[in-house]
Amino acid sequence: MPRRSSGRVTLQHIADRVGVTKITVSRALREPHRVSAALRLRIESAIDELGYIPNHSAGALASGRSHSVALLIPSLSNSVFSEIQRGVQEGLSEAGYQVLIGHTGYSILEEERLIDTYLSYGVEALILPGTRHTDHACRLLARARVPVVETLELTETPLDINVGLDQHEAGVAMTQAFLERGYRRVGFLGARMDHRAQLRMAGWETAMRQAGLSAQRCLTTPHPSSYRLGGEMLGSMLERWPELEAVFCGNDDLAAGALFECQRRRLEVPGALALAGFNGLDITEATAPPLATVVTPRRRIGDVIASRLLARLQGAPLRPSSENLGFQIRVGGSL
Repeated sequence: MPRRSSGRVTLQHIADRVGVTKITVSRALREPHRVSAALRLRIESAIDELGYIPNHSAGALASGRSHSVALLIPSLSNSVFSEIQRGVQEGLSEAGYQVLIGHTGYSILEEERLIDTYLSYGVEALILPGTRHTDHACRLLARARVPVVETLELTETPLDINVGLDQHEAGVAMTQAFLERGYRRVGFLGARMDHRAQLRMAGWETAMRQAGLSAQRCLTTPHPSSYRLGGEMLGSMLERWPELEAVFCGNDDLAAGALFECQRRRLEVPGALALAGFNGLDITEATAPPLATVVTPRRRIGDVIASRLLARLQGAPLRPSSENLGFQIRVGGSL
C-alpha cells in the first residue's frame, strides 16, 4: 500500500500490484475489450483491494477531453426539469458523458456564474434553461467555442442549438380552448413570473384581446408556486372579480391548489368555475375532476437535446437552429 501521506492510489500502484505496466492498466480502464478477461479481472481486483479512484481531471488534461456536459436547471424540486434531466442523462451517459447539474434558482446572474465555473472545469457543452442570458455570459460562451443548447422556450436568434416549445402560442391555445367553450370572463393566475411564465400570460392577453374581451382579471406574484399559494390566490381573485367564469393558471401546482380551494368553498368545477394549468404534470390526472392543462414534451426535449449534442460533440457541422417540439391541449374535466 502507498503511504497515507501520498493521499491517493495511482495507476502505478495498481500496475505494481498486478505486475503489468501503467499503460496496460490505463488501457484496461479505457478500452477493456483490448485486454484479456483474466487480466481485466486481476486489475479490477487490485482496484477494489487498494481503493483506487480514477483521476478524471488528469485524464482530461492529457486527452483534452473531459467527457462532461453541464446542465443548468432553475429548480431542483420541480418535476418539469427533472424529466428533461432524465432524458439528457440517459442519452449522454450511454455515450460515455457525465452530466453535471447546476442550480440557477431562476437567476440569470447565477447562470452567468455557473457558466464561468463550468467552463473553467473544461466541460465540453452547456445546456441552458431558457434563451435570456447576461451579456457577459454570452461573451463567455462565444469565447469558449463549445456546443450550447438553449431549451424550454424558443428564440429566433439562438446562440447555437435551441430545443423547446412556443410558450406564448401555448398560452394563446389554452385561452382559446376556454373561449371555444363559451367562457368570456377568463382570468390569469401566475406565480414566480420568470420569462416563460410571462410568455404564457402574454399568450392569454393576446387571445383575450383578439376576441375583444377584457384582459384585466389577472393576478400574479413573484413567490414560488405551490398548491397552497394557488388556493390563496384564487380566493383573492374571487373576492376581487366575483364574476369570474374561468381561470387559466400559469402552472399545474397553482391549478391544483385553485381546484382544492373551489372544493373547500363547495364551488363546482367546471359548473361554477372552469380551471386549467400548464405542463401536464401527474397531479392533473389524479384530481377529481382531472385538470385541463397544456401538456409539454419535457422528456422528448431531453432526448432531442442529447441527440443533437452528441452529433455536435462527434463533429457534425450544424448551424444555429431552433427546433419546436410543440405542445398538446388536454381538456381534462375542468373545462
